[in-house]
Amino acid sequence: MTSPTPETITIFGAEWCGDCRRTKKQLDGLGVDYTYIDLETDPAAADVAREISGRTRIPVVVYPDASHHVEPSNADVESKLRELAVL
Repeated sequence: MTSPTPETITIFGAEWCGDCRRTKKQLDGLGVDYTYIDLETDPAAADVAREISGRTRIPVVVYPDASHHVEPSNADVESKLRELAVL
């Protein structure tokens, strides 16, 4: 089971999840490195995502400052990346 690391963005998601695919596509398009944890291939990671977010919704996006978003919009992600000076 993989856990988020403080120096990277981590996405907990699943391939069947449209919001997960959208967030990954956004980060790929912006050239932002991230770690993707697939909850289908690593079911124990769902417990980690639930611990972080307090919810069962995905994606859970964890940022280097230990903050997170659950089901963020593209605008939410971009705003946070600018705040962190990633963009």
